[in-house]
Amino acid sequence: MNIQEEILTRIQENGSEIIVTDTNILYEEKGRFRVLGFANGDVQGAMDLDDPQRIVLEYPRAIIHLMEHNEPGFERAFVIGHGIGTIAGYFAQHDIRTAEISQAIASISRTYFGYAGPEVNVGDGRQLLNRETDGSLDYIVLDAFTEKGTPWHLFTREFWSLADRKLNEQGVILLNVFGRGQRDSFVDAIWAGLSEAFAYTQGFALPPDDPRDTANRILVGGKRSVQAKLGQMVGFERSEPECGTVLEDEMFGYRQE
Repeated sequence: MNIQEEILTRIQENGSEIIVTDTNILYEEKGRFRVLGFANGDVQGAMDLDDPQRIVLEYPRAIIHLMEHNEPGFERAFVIGHGIGTIAGYFAQHDIRTAEISQAIASISRTYFGYAGPEVNVGDGRQLLNRETDGSLDYIVLDAFTEKGTPWHLFTREFWSLADRKLNEQGVILLNVFGRGQRDSFVDAIWAGLSEAFAYTQGFALPPDDPRDTANRILVGGKRSVQAKLGQMVGFERSEPECGTVLEDEMFGYRQE
């Protein structure tokens, strides 16, 4: 395939390089796409320039299905990790609170991707979530990545306790994580923490060609069971990790402010 790319902007922020690129090929699909990514090639969001309302990436489409299918009339959700604003923009008519660690990404979503949804709060997602009223949230969506890696303090026992406290009695947390198909210690640790904190858990994954390859996973923890129509999960299949060792704040020297 003859890949044609044009870099629209390149921003340095806190040691990371954030890039917006127009390309004619995305994941082997031909078209006209605008992509938000990091210098290491990780894609944080993508828009179809010929159909801007289309949700291009599979994992936000699957998360949106789970939210709509289980509680279409939900009132309030808290999203950690804004990207181009796919989920917050889709649910703009709801009370959506969004936390994004990067001021550059918050601005790029509006300038280059036309995000016009609810205000994006720039700051640490855990600290901003802590300010929400206990028992006030129907959903928490966790989709947080940086070029430097995964923010570990969002996956500890103390964070799960915080999420449980902020969710209402029917509340659900949905996570987009990336890891190996089998025996991934980080994914297994997340699953162990979810399983300890929430009565109901489910796992889904895009099956990789090789079990040793990395793939997107959607992990769910809830105070009630969550149903899914697999035909609307855009290739995600039920897949539960192994239970690993629950992460704790003290392992990383983290203190909640």
